Amino acid sequence: MALGVGENQYEASRSGNVVAAGVPRKNPASAALVLGIGNILLSDDGAGVKLIERLRSELGADAATFIDGGTIGFALLSYVEATDSMLVVDTADLDSAPGTIALFEGEAMDRYLTSVRRRTVHEVGLMDLLDMARLQDCLPSRRALLCIQPACINWSEALSAPVAAAFPGALEQARALLERWEVG
Repeated sequence: MALGVGENQYEASRSGNVVAAGVPRKNPASAALVLGIGNILLSDDGAGVKLIERLRSELGADAATFIDGGTIGFALLSYVEATDSMLVVDTADLDSAPGTIALFEGEAMDRYLTSVRRRTVHEVGLMDLLDMARLQDCLPSRRALLCIQPACINWSEALSAPVAAAFPGALEQARALLERWEVG
C-alpha cells in the first residue's frame, strides 16, 4: 500500500486523504496529488521524494495528498484516479546545467514525456501510469511535472550541491502552482 510521506496506515486513514484499505478518495478540501518520484538512496535521483517531504512540511499534511512514489508502480493508479490535480516531482535530463528547474504543465507535460529521447529513469513508468489513467478516463485535468536536472546519481543519500541549491526555487514553483490550483 502506498502511503503519504511519513504516514502509517492508521495516520493515513485519519488524515482523510486515504481510507484504511489504502484506496484514496477525493477530499473536497484537498484534491491535489503531489507525487515525488525517485530513489533516495541514489543521491540526486531522490530529489523528487525529498522535495515533496519539504513541501509537505511547509504546507501541512492536509494541504494535498503527498505520496512518495519511489521508483513508481501501478499501485499509484488509484491515487491518480482520485484527483483532478496532480503535480509530479522528479529529476530529469533537461540538457541543462545541474540544478536547472523546469515545469511542464498539461499537454506540455505529455509532450515532454513522449518525446523521442528518454529523459528520466522513471519516465516509462510514469507514462504507463498516465496511459492507464487515460484509458480509464480519469487523467487529471490539471497535471504538471516539475523536474530538476541531476548532477550525479550514485549510491548516496546526500543530494549534490547544485540540486540542493535548486530546492528553494523548486519549492517556490511547486507552491505557486498549487496556489494557482487553489490547493491548501
